[in-house]
Amino acid sequence: MQLDATLEHKFAKFGEGLQVQDGLVIEGYASLFGATDQGGDIVGTGAYARSLTALSGAGHSIKMLWQHDPSQPISVWDEVVEDAKGLWVKGRLLDTIAKGREAAALIEVGAIDGLSIGYRTVRATKNTKGQRLLEELELWEVSLVTFPMLPSARVAAKSEDTLASEDESLRGIATAFEGLSAELARTSTA
Repeated sequence: MQLDATLEHKFAKFGEGLQVQDGLVIEGYASLFGATDQGGDIVGTGAYARSLTALSGAGHSIKMLWQHDPSQPISVWDEVVEDAKGLWVKGRLLDTIAKGREAAALIEVGAIDGLSIGYRTVRATKNTKGQRLLEELELWEVSLVTFPMLPSARVAAKSEDTLASEDESLRGIATAFEGLSAELARTSTA
């Protein structure tokens, strides 16, 4: 498959404290809205909405590639969500393929610490500083890369045990807030 000649890339840094364990799960922001990257571009809020809707409607998932190489997929992103902060992704490295195991080892020692999106610009404008404001993007893929362009975007790697523990903690917090809300409602009517 030949990629479109207009395909562009934006990079994001993983962040501190990355851990690699069996059943590796990677999650975090691949793109942050309003942040100027090292290329001088700024992704606008909602830039991925139309693309994500079209991909979901067609039943397609976003590929996780190694260094933007379309001949080296290492997984797919299980979740790709645009929220108020940016483009959040979550996926699992495939340890059943050599490149997935290699990626996990390189992340563990800090040799790989970035994410990069592969996209095509659908609509962009320039601001008064000459920066390109990316208003609508067609997302193609999100890659693990060596050199990040947007250091403020973060991703974390977690094992299934860590995720289960966090889910349990969040459920406990939610239950506590529900109890507090019920108590406040009871005391305000008394």
